[in-house]
Amino acid sequence: MTTSPLSRRAQVGAFAVLTVLMAATRFHHFVPVPDGSWAIFFAGGFYLAGASRWAFPLLMIEAVLVDYWAIHYAGISDFCVTGAYGFLVPTHAVLWFGGRLLRGAALNRVGLLKLVACSFIATSLAYWISNTSFYWLGGRYAEPNLAQYLERFFMYYGHFLFVTMSYIAFAAVVHLSVVIGLRPSESRT
Repeated sequence: MTTSPLSRRAQVGAFAVLTVLMAATRFHHFVPVPDGSWAIFFAGGFYLAGASRWAFPLLMIEAVLVDYWAIHYAGISDFCVTGAYGFLVPTHAVLWFGGRLLRGAALNRVGLLKLVACSFIATSLAYWISNTSFYWLGGRYAEPNLAQYLERFFMYYGHFLFVTMSYIAFAAVVHLSVVIGLRPSESRT
């Protein structure tokens, strides 16, 4: 059994769920959990592949608006908003593409391995784009150098990888539960 594309109506519903999750996790004021944005873009690539023309840009706009609101109205630091902020577009696009690569993957061990590989590679590439652009182009470090860059890269890499992979694993469990729950009862035996 493979995953099937969502209907247009289901894509709109999935988009609504992802936008709520983005708002709830990207800004920690309402729900004190780690930022789920990267996993949301990954899931968006998987569930909204047919809606990429409108869904990806709208999720990007939402991310920017949440950041703007958090900085201007909630007193959150603007330390991460630099000239490199625009690199969040390719950062999130890599995650979106990683999720999209899973479309049609079988719901079996090979599909699970593909999920782990795609999510690990996409998250690692996204982190590399985001971290590298911030460090070298963000203007926050007076004398950037390779040793300091590598130290800071590995200082935060594990956290970003763990949080994103944890959200993706949770989403996969929910997805499998729903798919198995929707199967006709005779096919479950």
